Amino acid sequence: MPEVERPASVNRHRISGVFSSQSVVRVGTGTTSRKVIQKAYWYAQETDPDEDGSVMVMVRPLNKNNVPSGQAEAVPKADFLERYSPELEYYQKEVFPRMKELDATLKRAETQREQGALYSAQFEYEAALNVDEENVRANFGLGLTYMERGDTGKASDIFTRVVALDAAFAPEHKHLFNEFGINLRKSKLLDQAVEYYERALKITDNDENLYYNIARAYFERGDRQECLDTLHRALELNPGFEEAQKFLTYLEKEGNRA
Repeated sequence: MPEVERPASVNRHRISGVFSSQSVVRVGTGTTSRKVIQKAYWYAQETDPDEDGSVMVMVRPLNKNNVPSGQAEAVPKADFLERYSPELEYYQKEVFPRMKELDATLKRAETQREQGALYSAQFEYEAALNVDEENVRANFGLGLTYMERGDTGKASDIFTRVVALDAAFAPEHKHLFNEFGINLRKSKLLDQAVEYYERALKITDNDENLYYNIARAYFERGDRQECLDTLHRALELNPGFEEAQKFLTYLEKEGNRA
């Protein structure tokens, strides 16, 4: 059998690829009632062991276009091996080509946005979203494209979609997350910027940079006390946070002059 092609990022010694699960459901009513087996496909990736040595497998459902989409679910490795079956041929023929195609579309979009070809970037991001409407890179990218074009109405619509995506606040998207938040503020979408950072703080409340960024948004919105409170919190988490200390010193001097 020929060797199956794998992305370069896949570690051969870890679980990574497409798996299926089966469940029995009853359909129909009365005399027409019967049991059927439903099969679902998932994209799975094994994580590093945690401090206790436990290993989890993150599984995401495949959407109708055969790409991983939506929020990942953590499944203990032992449970995963018992409940899920490998689907190597399905991965090779149906999923991997679509994942490669989607990634290529996103890379074209990101290159075009960097080059200032904003309408071309919009077209590519929208094409990516037609394949995976919950794709974090595409949603962030399209929102940034709208903001860079000055179209705050459409950017606000994308913001509503982004804050509903838990995956948007995951560590692997930190760079896009920061860029999106800063551009919300610079685009004077201050209510959205505050809501955006508040949403992030519900997930992690020990990141001094989040408190600093929301303080900037509070300041520009005219919420002085909230700004001071969040700056103090940023400095509690990191007393050596120079930018936050300079901002706080500025505010205190301005307060003394008032």
